[in-house]
Amino acid sequence: MNLNKAWGILKENGFKETTKRNQILEIFEGDERYLTARDILDVMQKDYPSMSYDTVYRNLATFVSLDILEATELSGEKHFRMHCESDHHHHHFICMDCGKIKEIPLCPMDLLGAALPAYEIDNHKFEIYGKCPECK
Repeated sequence: MNLNKAWGILKENGFKETTKRNQILEIFEGDERYLTARDILDVMQKDYPSMSYDTVYRNLATFVSLDILEATELSGEKHFRMHCESDHHHHHFICMDCGKIKEIPLCPMDLLGAALPAYEIDNHKFEIYGKCPECK
């Protein structure tokens, strides 16, 4: 997702454009990895030394609720990245060391759906975790 689209969604939902929100979004726009609130805070505190973890986390939670960011949990901590805008259904491999992702163009639900014939599936999430070639 690009910044213009993100700001369009925020404004449609009554949020004002601020330099702090913009900088958070710019960090995600420039990085395809999953990042933690602490990663964002470390960058933000260079320009805003008094900025708190809670402020960063509240903004990230807002962005997730509006589908601007995606969230996943890695090693017991939430990680975030810009919402994927791929035009096809896919899942991700996530490097546990550096946070890089690789798109997986397959879906295990294609195989599992037949095993649940009487069930109505509303949604699913599938992620693979490990080390990318650069980190192993």
